Formats: sequence, C-alpha cells, structure tokens
Amino acid sequence: MVEVPVKMYVAALAKKAKESARAMALVSGSVKTKALLAMADRLEMEEEGIFEDNRLDAEAVGKSLTGNTNRDTVREAVDRVRFAEDAVKEMAKTLRQVADMPDPVGEMTKLWRQPNGMQVSRMRVPLGVIGIISDGGPPVTTECIALCLKAGNVSLVRGGPEWAKSGARVATILREAAEAAGVPAGGITLVERNEKEAALELVRLNKHLDAILPRGGAGLRRTVIEQTRLPVLGQDVGVSHVYIDGDADLPLAQNIVVNSKAQQPTAPNAADCVLVHQAVARSLLSALIRRLLDEFRVEVRGCAKTIAMTGSFALPGYMNLIPATEDDWGKQFLSKTLAIKVVTDMDDALAHIAHYGPGHTDTIVTRDYSAAMRFIREVDASAVLVNASTRLHDGQEFGLGGGLGVNTTKLPARGPVSLEELTCQKYVVMGTGQLRHPHPVPVTYEDAIMLKRPS
Repeated sequence: MVEVPVKMYVAALAKKAKESARAMALVSGSVKTKALLAMADRLEMEEEGIFEDNRLDAEAVGKSLTGNTNRDTVREAVDRVRFAEDAVKEMAKTLRQVADMPDPVGEMTKLWRQPNGMQVSRMRVPLGVIGIISDGGPPVTTECIALCLKAGNVSLVRGGPEWAKSGARVATILREAAEAAGVPAGGITLVERNEKEAALELVRLNKHLDAILPRGGAGLRRTVIEQTRLPVLGQDVGVSHVYIDGDADLPLAQNIVVNSKAQQPTAPNAADCVLVHQAVARSLLSALIRRLLDEFRVEVRGCAKTIAMTGSFALPGYMNLIPATEDDWGKQFLSKTLAIKVVTDMDDALAHIAHYGPGHTDTIVTRDYSAAMRFIREVDASAVLVNASTRLHDGQEFGLGGGLGVNTTKLPARGPVSLEELTCQKYVVMGTGQLRHPHPVPVTYEDAIMLKRPS
C-alpha cells in the first residue's frame, strides 16, 4: 500500500480538526470534567501496557545508537525516554488537577451599560485548534491535551518521535476515553507520522490552525518561531536577570542567585545574568562565585570589575571564573553558564536590562520598597519579581493550575500559558432595538461664538 505524502496527511488531519472546533467549543464544563476524570482512570487501568510500550521505545532508542562509543551518551538517551516509576500516576494526577480547575469558557470578564441602554460585555471563548509540537514524552503531551480540552480547544498533537509506541498508546487512550465521555470526535487528534516533515507541515497550516504550542527545548521553539506565521504560545525566549541592589540582604541574595541558576540550569526561566550594585559587590561576589563554581559547577563569566574584585579562582577539577564578552550579556544560556556584571547603581542596571530586553524574567533583591516599586514599573519583562527566584515564573507556581511555557512577546497575552491564555475574548452586546444614527453636524467655532452672543 502506497503511503500518503506527509503534506497531504497532515493537511487532512488539520482539516478534520478544524471541523471539530465548533462542536468542541460547545462542550459543557461538566462533560469536560467527566472526560478528564475518565482519561485519568483509563490511564491507570492500562498502566502495565503503557510501561511495556515504553520499554520497547527505550530499546529502540538504544539500538538506534548501537556503535556509539560514548556509553554515557547512549545511557542518557535511553534514560531520557524511559518512564519514571510513577509516570502514569503523575499523568493521571495532572488530568484530575485540571478537571478540578474552574472552566474559563463563558466567563464574563467585564460588563457595562451604554447611555442608550445597550449592555456590552466581554466573554472568554476557546482559541480553536491548537497545534502541539513536542520533543518530550507522554507526560508533557498529556498536560497539553488536558489544558486545551478544559479550555474548549481542539488539540492536534505531534509528540516526540522517541516515544513512538508509548506516546501513541497514551494519546489513543486519552482520545477514546474523552470521546466516550462526550467530547466530539476530533477534539483530540494525534499526528502519527514521525518524520520531521510532519512537524514542519504542522507549523505551516495557517488555514486550519489558530495557534502553535512548542513544548520542548530551545531548538524546537526557535524552529517553530522561524517557520510559522501563526501565534506561538509559550515562546519562552528572552534573558532572565537578577539585580542585587545596594540595599540587599546578602545571604538572601546569594540564595536567590543560586536557586535561579542551579535549580534547573536548562530551564527558560533560569537566570542568565546577575547585575550587582557596586556598593555590595566586594562583600557578595567572592562567596557567591566560589559557591557556584564549587558546589554546582556553574561556568561563571564575569565583567572586568568582577574579576578584579574576586581574582581568578582556580579550583582543581572545576571551571574557573572567566572574562565575559559582549555576547554574554544578551544570551539566554539554557545551560550551566551565568554572566555577572557589577553596575554603578540602579540606573545602570535598568539601562542594561532595557538594552537586552524585553526579558523573560527579571528579579530584584532589595530591602528598599521604593527601589522595588521602581524596578517593577520600569522593567519590561513577562514577569518581574521582588526578592524571589526567577525559577518561580511558572503557571503552577503562580497558582494557575498548570502551565505550558511562558509567553514572552507582548502578543498573545504575556506570562505563563495556562487556561486563560488558551482562550480569547469576544464582545457580547445585549440590546433592545438600539440603532446607530448619523452624528449631528459639528458646530464650528464661529457658530459657537454666534450662539453665545446676547440677542
């Protein structure tokens, strides 16, 4: 049997998904909740089969790397694909958490009445069809599908090809359970072709998709942003700064920097650059840099003042403090690399952040309320924090129930992508027969003067 070309295959799937969007938008909150709970139950029922498929996926990845002399590389690739012991339970937990969240669809966010009696309001509605491209496994795509469903959207999912068997099984389970609970056919659609071209075709379907959601590494996000004309949800691009003010609690500042960088160095909201007020630089930097190098093996790139104040650390077996270059200040590292710069004052720090912004996440460490408020007002980033780690910029941490990355451009809505960001708003007007009439002819200045003259 001749296989359908990838382009035709993806276009046909997208067309069917678009045809399901209207019915999907009308699904009631109770049906969506019922579907999400049924999806969780079904995953747990088929846990054994999911793990067996995942074992086969891990074996396939290992065989594909046969002949690779670097055993650590092979082991890391296999471990990345292999599920954790509680993976299925965690997926089910995610589904149940989303089921418990308030349904955003139909929410009236604003309402007012015009002088002519017309009532105007704004109502949340689904975006429509969201293309999801992931280089992660079923736990990632399960969260995406769950939040899209709760927000009334159709999800067209292309998962990571390394999870070919377990990913297909999980997606099929979710689709079947959702449809049995009343979700329209096509509400969850899986792209079952693993060729790279399938993902590229998906991002080019401007006619049938309403938005694209890349879930994965920087390379995937960059490719999607470059290849599509659709709105991209969760771009997660931009530099994250920590500014340590002249009136900062130094132990607190050190802990915030370490957590912002080392807790998960590859995360988009991990700190990329630390700006230190010169008034506290000498007291803070030596201990902070030594801790980063010694405890966490972070490669620290310092400005000339940083190196002059701290010297060149030489710890056996660890990276040394090295001079920073101009390119380091505007770079989102996504790795165990951190740039540190000593600044003259807050004006200098704000100018630096503005030059390399708009940013992903920026935080200030200070005990000065006025400085904190100024930082909040002037910094252009998708989130600005005071005395808190940049790693806290996340939908789950913000109490939004989950998150599919962070929007760092100003359109669509900035910040963590959760349920509200998976909807848009439309105006709803309630009238009683109001008509629009021509405006009266404007009165000229000369006429106005004549009208005011006494008879």
